[in-house]
Amino acid sequence: MKKIAFLFVVLILASISVMAADRVISNGIDPWITAGNGTTFADFSKNPIPAGFFCANSAPFAEKVVFRGVPLETGVPGVLKRTDTIIQRMDDAVFNRQGVAVTRMQVRALQFEGVAPIKTSCGLFKVSVTLNGEQPITRMKIVRQNELGGIYIAPIAVNIKIGFTPVGRRGTEALEIDREFRFPPTPNAKWTFEAGTGSARHAGMVLVDTDADRQPDTYLPGTSNFAAGWAAARQGSIDKLATITCHEYPDGQHCVCTANCDLVPVLE
Repeated sequence: MKKIAFLFVVLILASISVMAADRVISNGIDPWITAGNGTTFADFSKNPIPAGFFCANSAPFAEKVVFRGVPLETGVPGVLKRTDTIIQRMDDAVFNRQGVAVTRMQVRALQFEGVAPIKTSCGLFKVSVTLNGEQPITRMKIVRQNELGGIYIAPIAVNIKIGFTPVGRRGTEALEIDREFRFPPTPNAKWTFEAGTGSARHAGMVLVDTDADRQPDTYLPGTSNFAAGWAAARQGSIDKLATITCHEYPDGQHCVCTANCDLVPVLE
C-alpha cells in the first residue's frame, strides 16, 4: 500500500512539473524558409526604379523580380538546413490565467536572391535582399488553446536593402535601394510545443551569418519549446502538409514556410 501511495505521489509531482514547464515559452529563434516557388517577389511596376539608376542612360525599371531564399551560413554547416530567415523571440513568455503570453520579436537574419538576373539597357544584374542595419522590435502575442498549442499574433517589421550586382563586368560597384516594411499579423497562425520531424530545430546557441557576407558572425539562441507553423490536432498527430505564410505589401509578397518545408519545391 505504501508503495502504491509513493508511486501516486511521484506521478502527481511529475504532472505538476510538466504543467509548470508548459506555462512558459522559452526565448529562442524561429527558422523560416522562403518559399522559392514563385510566390515571393517584388513588383516594381507601381514604384519603378528611376531612370539613370543602373547607368546614365538606363530606363525606369518596372518589372517583377521573383526571389528564392539563400540558406544562411552557420558555424556548423547545415545545422539549420535551408533556413534563410531567422526571427528571434527575445523574452521568456509566461502564460497568464487566460492562456495568453507576450514576448518581443526581431528579425535577425534574412537573405534572398533573384531566381535569374534582371535585364536592363546597362546589362544584366543579379538581385539580392538582405537586412539593413538595426532591426525594429515588435510584440508577439501567443495564445494557448489546448495542451498542445494554439495560435499567435505577430506583426513583423523589417528594414532591408535590395542590391543589384552587375553580371560579367569587373570593378563595377553594386547598387542598392533601401526599403522599410511593416507586415500585419497573419490570421490564425498556428504553433505547437513540438515540431514534426525534418524541421530545422537546434538546441543551444548557433553561430549565424547575420550580415549576408557568407561568414557566420553572431551567436543566437537555438530553437525552444515553440514551433511556429506546426499544428497538432491531438497527441501524437502533427499536420503532414507544408505550412506557407504569405506577407503581402504594396509592391510584392514574401511567402515563408515554417512546417514540412521539404515538401515545398524550389525554383532553380
